[in-house]
Amino acid sequence: MGENNGQVAMTDPIEQSKGGLYGHIFRRAIHLSLSFIPLIYFEYGEECAEFIGLDLPQLVSTIVLLMLAAEAIRLKFSITIFGQREYEAHQVSALAWGAIGIGLAFLMAPTKEYIWPLVLSLSLGDPLMGELRRKEFDDKQVMIYSTLAITIIWLACWNCVGTPLWLIPIMAPLCMISEWPRLRWIDDNATMMLIPLCAILLFDPFIGLL
Repeated sequence: MGENNGQVAMTDPIEQSKGGLYGHIFRRAIHLSLSFIPLIYFEYGEECAEFIGLDLPQLVSTIVLLMLAAEAIRLKFSITIFGQREYEAHQVSALAWGAIGIGLAFLMAPTKEYIWPLVLSLSLGDPLMGELRRKEFDDKQVMIYSTLAITIIWLACWNCVGTPLWLIPIMAPLCMISEWPRLRWIDDNATMMLIPLCAILLFDPFIGLL
């Protein structure tokens, strides 16, 4: 894969996916299914944690650590599963990076007002941008359409869970920009969570939700 100063060249996601088109569709379906994680966390998290004798942050940490242990084994044997990209045989996968990003968000900003828009921006915004690029939209169009889509997500969260309205013109473009770097050493599943999460943590002293 081409690389320039740590930047990874754009590739055809279908050609790179194990399983071809069906693998690509499966990968997108997994990405979209991340949208249900906040619902599971807020509705059933405490009950699940209590059932196995942990508190909720401990349960989140345990899940992330188990996923990282499985990822280490996968990398040890250079395994790619259905839907993964060929290059993920030799580097940390998008799924593992997503687990790290989402896990840290739940540990550091575990409120509905923050978690819902952060996770939905990743689970819906990232595949949208990928598909727009695959359809050969130019960069400006991808930026505009994805920022509009993420703005709608944050507006919906303002309406449904009380996300502060004034965050939207800041966070929507920030979430979009956070997907843009094509870095070899970290996947955009992580940057789309961690960069907006850092912004939330900086803004929260003025909001007081944490």
